[in-house]
Amino acid sequence: MRVPSGVCNSLIICRLLGITSNQSANNFHYKQDSKFINVNGIIGKKIGMTSVFDEAGRNIPCTIVEAGPCVVTQKKTEDTDGYDSLQLGFGEKKAKNTTQALQGHFDKAGTAPKRKVVEFRDFDIDKKAGDIITAADVFEEGDFVSAIGTSKGKGFQGVVKRYNFKGVNDATHGQHNRQRAPGSIGAASYPAKVFKGMRMAGRMGGDRVKVKNLEIVKIFADENLVLVKGAIPGHKGSFVILEK
Repeated sequence: MRVPSGVCNSLIICRLLGITSNQSANNFHYKQDSKFINVNGIIGKKIGMTSVFDEAGRNIPCTIVEAGPCVVTQKKTEDTDGYDSLQLGFGEKKAKNTTQALQGHFDKAGTAPKRKVVEFRDFDIDKKAGDIITAADVFEEGDFVSAIGTSKGKGFQGVVKRYNFKGVNDATHGQHNRQRAPGSIGAASYPAKVFKGMRMAGRMGGDRVKVKNLEIVKIFADENLVLVKGAIPGHKGSFVILEK
């Protein structure tokens, strides 16, 4: 018998497989697998891009990320904060450029001030404040991760670059300097306004972008480097977050 799509009741599955209620409670209970519901990740810095050859001889473009080592700056539990999480810090920062509140926060964890602090919910690695987490502790080669970064800022751009407008391709027939113009943005007396969301020129880039399903090609544990297949948003030297 085929289980209908969308059915997630464990009792129905147990009956189909001939498992009793006692067995289901002991052996067939849904486990909270960290690979599916927990958010494990690490903070890193984008180094640049390169390419490697796989076993089939194909050239694979990759992004080099200096992933960690990160310091656990705070551990939150369900008893004290209502949920479980680990707060990680990455990148050294001078004490004179750190507020006294953050200095006390880092001193409590027994670490120097960090430039980037990110919290990860339901981290399945049991660590306490002050411990070190590396990329090898979180990822394995072949894992698929999501990369979060801040895209490169492009400044004020027109509609051709910002929204891929074609403009007026025909430069003849009386057209004068209209090749990159946006064209009409609305009617006249009715509706007598420009609708919200109209694609027009404006600031481009500098946004938080998340790219999913990027494969980890190689992990250099000794150098804390990770090769991620494909491109990651952000400029060289920018902070990125790798999570799975």
